[in-house]
This record gives sequence, C-alpha cells and structure tokens, in this order.
Amino acid sequence: MFNSTQIESGRKNQRPQLLAAIAEARRVGATLLIAKVDRLSRNAGFIFALRDSGVDFVCCDMPDANTLTVGLFAVIAQHERETISKRTKDALAAKKARGVKLGSPANFTPAVIAQGQAAMQANAREHQANRPAARLAELLRAQGHTLWQIGLLIAERG
Repeated sequence: MFNSTQIESGRKNQRPQLLAAIAEARRVGATLLIAKVDRLSRNAGFIFALRDSGVDFVCCDMPDANTLTVGLFAVIAQHERETISKRTKDALAAKKARGVKLGSPANFTPAVIAQGQAAMQANAREHQANRPAARLAELLRAQGHTLWQIGLLIAERG
C-alpha cells in the first residue's frame, strides 16, 4: 500500500508527492483518494489530464462525483483562483494608492516576526524528512556530542 500525504497549494501543478502517487496508482491499478477536489488543483487542465490519465480517483468531499461534476468543479476552482488573484492585486493597488509602503520590513512588528518564526519551527519539527535527522541528533546529543558536531555530521550525510 502506497501512502502519501501532500499539503500544498492547489495552484501548483508540479507537486512531486502527487505525481508519485498518480504513478503508483497507475502502476498497481489503485484508486487515488483526494481529500478535496478544489485542493487537488485550481487548474482545470490539470484535473482534466488526471481524469483522462486512466487513474481512478475519488474525492472525499464528493464521493459520488462523476466526470461531469469533476469537470464542472475544476472549472469553478480555476475561476475562483483567478478571482482571488484579481481581488488581491486590486487590494494591493488600492493600498499602494493610499500611500502604504508594501513589502516594507517596517511592517513586521516583533509579534509578527515571532509568529513567523514559530510557524517555521513548527513546520521544521513536523516535516517528515526531518524526523530521521532529529532522531540522529538526539542520539548524538545523548552520547555527548556538541550541537556544532551534530550539525556537521548531519550536513555530511546530507
């Protein structure tokens, strides 16, 4: 059984975990489970290509969906992506017209910086690829290695 979970934006079409899951489903004749169709992709062409790829898939948010409903939702999701993009660009242009300096480091308060650091640290702790390195670091630390030495050893194993 192939188990792959990917939490990435539906606006990206180059998603290695998703492509690997599709290839594995095709190889073994399995059904691909998709949590939400609008998170799969917000590009109608991508969803149509998946639909036409020969890989069966089921969307958990629409388990009874057929090719018609998947196609309709794909077009709606793409339209929503385009609408969100336009609203965002319009809002940024309006702020800029009011004299707000966009992208300024002065906009980052200490609280916002701390929140961003906490989010990055949580992502690093929870990322599946970092777990073996964390276990190795704990073992080396228990053996008396310094953090500097542990960092060098992990970097060497890359």
